[in-house]
Amino acid sequence: MNHASEDLINEHNGILHGLNILEMMLKTDISTRDFIDLAGFFQLFADKCHHGKEEGLLFPAMEMAGIPKETGHIGQLLLEHAEGRKYLSQMNAALLDNSIKKDELCSAAGNYIDLLRRHIEKENKILFPLADRKIPEVKQQELAALFEEFEEKVMGKGTHEKLHRLLNRLEKKYLK
Repeated sequence: MNHASEDLINEHNGILHGLNILEMMLKTDISTRDFIDLAGFFQLFADKCHHGKEEGLLFPAMEMAGIPKETGHIGQLLLEHAEGRKYLSQMNAALLDNSIKKDELCSAAGNYIDLLRRHIEKENKILFPLADRKIPEVKQQELAALFEEFEEKVMGKGTHEKLHRLLNRLEKKYLK
């Protein structure tokens, strides 16, 4: 049986790749354009699309399957989504007016990297296996289809490929 979480795990791989690039960018002379592009990747792909699928589709399906929101893993992960948005906002604020406030940017980016790596590990090792066990197969198939529709609606046709090209370009530049 295919689980809806497989799509989210694949997205985690892309997000982790972006975090590796971000980490290397912090060790170089920072290109404002590259940072703005990568911050845009995290906002659109990681937050709006990926977290949007979790918050709008997966987490409600988990609740319907009897997994508590407020007293369980879902509530904690929602808090972490909000914390990640705070760090993204701080990164963007450090990039205003085509100048970089390097200390602020490095602090916010470092916090974001640490948060998302821990967050992804929790989801991959705890939350998704739990969802896979509790959500019935028919609902899993429905979620997979809804994930696809959501991605197209939120990001638009061809955006996924465009974001992968961005990561490939930045990888060549920063992960030599």
